[in-house]
Amino acid sequence: MLTAKRVIIATAFGVVFGLVCMYLAAANPEGSTPMTTGIKLSILLSRTLTGFMIGISALSLPWWLHGIVLGAIGSVPMALATIDQPVIALSSVVMGVIYGFLIEVFTSVVFKERPVAMRK
Repeated sequence: MLTAKRVIIATAFGVVFGLVCMYLAAANPEGSTPMTTGIKLSILLSRTLTGFMIGISALSLPWWLHGIVLGAIGSVPMALATIDQPVIALSSVVMGVIYGFLIEVFTSVVFKERPVAMRK
C-alpha cells in the first residue's frame, strides 16, 4: 500500500538534491555561460519529479536498484535537452542515478519507508 509519508519524504529529498544539483551546475569554473532561471528551474523540477516518481513507484525491485533505475529514467529529459553537449548529457544521467540512489537511501533506509513492492 502506498503511503503519503513515503511520497512526501522522497519528494522532499528530490527537492533537496534538486537544489544541490542546481548549485553544482551553476558553479561553472569557466563562467562563460551563465545559467538562466529557466535552466535552474528545469533542474530543480527534474530532480523533484524524480523524488516523486521514487515515492509513488510500485516497481518490484530491491530498494537500491529502485532508486538507480528511477534516477536514470528521471534524468532522460534533462539529458535530451543537452544532447548537443554529450558530456553534460551523460553527466546528467550519471548524477540522476546517484541522486536517485541517495533519495532511496534516505527514504527506505533512514526513514524506513520501503517501496510498495518490498513491503510484507
